[in-house]
Amino acid sequence: MSMQTATLQNKLITLRNNRLFEVFVVSVIIFSALVIGAKTYDISATTLTIISWLDMAITLFFALEIAIRFMAEERKRRFFLNGWNVFDSLIVIISLIPIENSEMALVGRLVRIFRVLRMVSVVPELRELLNSLLSALPKLGYVVLLMFIIFYIYGAFGAILFNQINPVLWGDISISMLTLFRVMTFEDWTDVMYETMEVYPLSWLYFLSFIFLTAFAFLNMVIGIVVSVVEEEHQRMKQETNPEPTITELHHEIVQLRKLLVDRQ
Repeated sequence: MSMQTATLQNKLITLRNNRLFEVFVVSVIIFSALVIGAKTYDISATTLTIISWLDMAITLFFALEIAIRFMAEERKRRFFLNGWNVFDSLIVIISLIPIENSEMALVGRLVRIFRVLRMVSVVPELRELLNSLLSALPKLGYVVLLMFIIFYIYGAFGAILFNQINPVLWGDISISMLTLFRVMTFEDWTDVMYETMEVYPLSWLYFLSFIFLTAFAFLNMVIGIVVSVVEEEHQRMKQETNPEPTITELHHEIVQLRKLLVDRQ
């Protein structure tokens, strides 16, 4: 690598890691989202033309920003090993394809909507939260499975007991489970309960036990899992940013300090 190339790469690395540059990129992403939203309104042809030019300028800026990040990477192959870099590159490449007046125009507009997700790849804190959510999915899957079992059991009971009271809400097990979801979200659930209590006065036990299991117990389990995974992801990223020295490195530092003390004596 020549001296000029090394100097250029150092400047690009400095620019990529600059906080103001990151804030500017986030601002452009937010502005891009506003431009996309403006297209959904009934606007004049002149305004639409201006918005189209702005959209092209934003796309070119994103292409330049990705080029800066790619050139700043010391090992170019590692750039595409990052899923977010691949995602950003695909979004920009598809946005650059002139398909506005073709059959693929709808696809192009939909792809541009996903440019808002680039904020996740730019802001480390958002990326950490999303990685935590993805890491928590396997554990949350078991909670969802257990919740489905509870829904299924209570739905079967509801379809058998309350079918004659209100077939619209309790006609079969699938409708009963949908009604129970309404109860879990507290959407006028007391109206459903009071209707069944006119025939079964103790049916309040059915609803209160279901709410306790789903809205309280399972919700707290989900929150606990997510908080635990977020903390683990935070510690992992902290170790990657500031890795702790190994025993070999500590031993080497001690030897160097001893050698320095001996030389001074």
